[in-house]
Amino acid sequence: MVGSSHEALHRIFQKDPTLLTRALQRVLHVPFPEPRQIAALNVDLTEIEPVERRVDTLLRAETDEGTYLFVIESQGKVDDRKRGSWPYYLSYLYEKYRCEPVLIVVTQNSATAKWASRPIRLGFRDWHSLTVRPLVLGPDNVPVIADEQSAVRDVPIAVLSAMTHGRGRQAPAILESLATALQTIDDETAAVFVQFVDSCLADPQAKQMWRDLMTATQYFWRHPLAEQVREEGREEGREEGRVEAKAEMVLHLLQWRGIEVPDAVRDRVNACTDLNRLEAWAQRAMHAEDAAELFDGE
Repeated sequence: MVGSSHEALHRIFQKDPTLLTRALQRVLHVPFPEPRQIAALNVDLTEIEPVERRVDTLLRAETDEGTYLFVIESQGKVDDRKRGSWPYYLSYLYEKYRCEPVLIVVTQNSATAKWASRPIRLGFRDWHSLTVRPLVLGPDNVPVIADEQSAVRDVPIAVLSAMTHGRGRQAPAILESLATALQTIDDETAAVFVQFVDSCLADPQAKQMWRDLMTATQYFWRHPLAEQVREEGREEGREEGRVEAKAEMVLHLLQWRGIEVPDAVRDRVNACTDLNRLEAWAQRAMHAEDAAELFDGE
């Protein structure tokens, strides 16, 4: 299970290596050739000397133009030690594999993205013996995927969008679109993507909304994150607790989507003791334009 945003931001490219090519071409506008094959490699760059060095994710891409190594680094904040380690990684990998290394930095932070995109130049001021130019994927260039059609068309890109932009006023549209799109792919892959997004949502409100969305679609209960919630439910051990939680979720979905909830609607939801009916209302809350639409047809 993915435990942090650091892991999720680079492991998504292990789960779907083809996402990297699309990110290069569509987000960074780098004319990278279409790979015939992409394979994950050992990330351990430790030498015989007791100095341990590891990249986050390392992929090898075979193309008609040659073989490339993608060094993918998840970066949470500015760290000037990378000025030495990143050039080392690239030089070591070229020496070991004799193919071209490409450094890609993934971050959720605009300031970190700006810092990481600066070329690393080693040598004299007017004569650089070595120049490293990282490619950076971050909130300033990863597209905001906030409609279902775009999310369904390219689910991994939609996942990367949620991991990068899943906060603030745009979070509801991004997360709702992705929740729908995840239902169009296989359960195993979707479960991993759900964990990636959950790990990257630092905003507590956005994280709770994401878990509510997964519950509302009945998908959440099919992946490992649900065990924590199920355990909490067993500790309560009361039917009333489950009903109250479901009613609260219905109202939260409406509120987080910016829909006004009149007292009459709130009272009716809170008074309901039928879990199946609350489940149906939760489904409607994901798409309703007005709170009263919860009760359409009843």
